[in-house]
Amino acid sequence: MARASAEDRLGRLLAIVPWVAAHDGPPVAEVCRRFGVEEKALVEDLNLLFLCGVYPFTPDVLIDVDFADGRVWIRMADYFRRPLRLSPQEGLALVSAGSALLAVPGADPDGALATALAKLETVLGVGAGDSIDVELGPAAPGILEAVRRASETVHKVRIDYYSFGRDDHTTRVVRPWRVFNAAGHWYLAGWCETAAAERLFRVDRITRADVLDSTFVPARRDGPGATATYHPAETDPELVLDLDPPAHWIAHQYPNEGVEALDGGAVLRVRLRSSQRAWLERLLLRAGPHARVVEGDASAGRAAAARLLARYTR
Repeated sequence: MARASAEDRLGRLLAIVPWVAAHDGPPVAEVCRRFGVEEKALVEDLNLLFLCGVYPFTPDVLIDVDFADGRVWIRMADYFRRPLRLSPQEGLALVSAGSALLAVPGADPDGALATALAKLETVLGVGAGDSIDVELGPAAPGILEAVRRASETVHKVRIDYYSFGRDDHTTRVVRPWRVFNAAGHWYLAGWCETAAAERLFRVDRITRADVLDSTFVPARRDGPGATATYHPAETDPELVLDLDPPAHWIAHQYPNEGVEALDGGAVLRVRLRSSQRAWLERLLLRAGPHARVVEGDASAGRAAAARLLARYTR
């Protein structure tokens, strides 16, 4: 049998945990039968819970799993028993994610998760017949329509573009391969004739788009990474950062070469690649003292901070 992917294992685990925790030591065989998983795979999945918790990762904030006499118990850490205060946006996100989990084979349609979702929907004032409007980025309609039309008709497009990474405005001729949405923003992927290389453009940073008469032969770019918003090159300079907890988001938000936990997980050492100093400066300014350069351009953050300070001391 092929090994389940990490995504499949996570989905299964999120369905199993609340059911086992609510049934106070169900037989392992019953759990396996209900969720369609072999006992070895179930034990491997549940053993991951010993690592789940919150900082500072002491026993009182970690989930506990206990196997005995063919039964299994899951005891949630005290932290997870505290009531949470959710914003409406967070509540809607939970309703959406929880509804998806109820579709996992073996999930209880009348169990604790379903009951909790029904209560949350009542509080939010939404129901099965309601719809949600999703705003996919602030791109100007005329520009978005132009680049989408150029992509569909394989016409080249001339764009005026603000490059956030270099803090610069340029005019480029692009062969648009596709227009897609990711992480709340519209992107244009294609071949930039100005750079003579594949490039990705955020549509909201395009200030003008003119569809040209000339056409091009479309390239096939529909592999697994077709809609990735960043592709670091092996030749890009490597940067190593030590991140305190307030800056751990950097390790999760940006593609990296590896993450190492230090000091019991309080500090994350992350390896990144970037060829754009302006992007690095902004990243270090956002992280402040919680990100320290271990290897790479250690002067970037200090130089950017000095320039900002000079503006306020004139």
